[in-house]
Amino acid sequence: MKARLRGSRKGFTLIEILVVIAILATLASAVMMTLHKKPDEARVAKTKSDISSLEQALEVFRLDMQRYPTDEEGLQALVVAPDSEDVDRWKGPYIKRMENDPWGTPYVYAIPGEHNPESFDLMSYGGNREEGGEGEFDTDLGNWQELEEEE
Repeated sequence: MKARLRGSRKGFTLIEILVVIAILATLASAVMMTLHKKPDEARVAKTKSDISSLEQALEVFRLDMQRYPTDEEGLQALVVAPDSEDVDRWKGPYIKRMENDPWGTPYVYAIPGEHNPESFDLMSYGGNREEGGEGEFDTDLGNWQELEEEE
């Protein structure tokens, strides 16, 4: 009768439970590692999209004003009419509002650009929030990079 009770038990052994916990922990850590990079990847994608949108707005500004905003006017000239002699040509706002990059830092606008001497440079300093930087998420993102990547 003792043998019959052992063969009909309906529980898990401690080893079986530990194996299941180990498998679940491994899966959870793999998922966490994958999800950990997603916010940074999303920030990079949003920054590239923002730069592209700002470039388009700057080009429309140039068509209306026959010039790009000066360094002093900056990107704010896309939202509020600049205090200049040619203000009557301004047909903005060209964007609804000027926002910071996904890391909370203002976009950098320089005219003439170091990388685009005939027009302007537009960039974000990335995750490290300062000029320069290395790595996938800390490097500077700018409107000249697509041209360099295509070559």
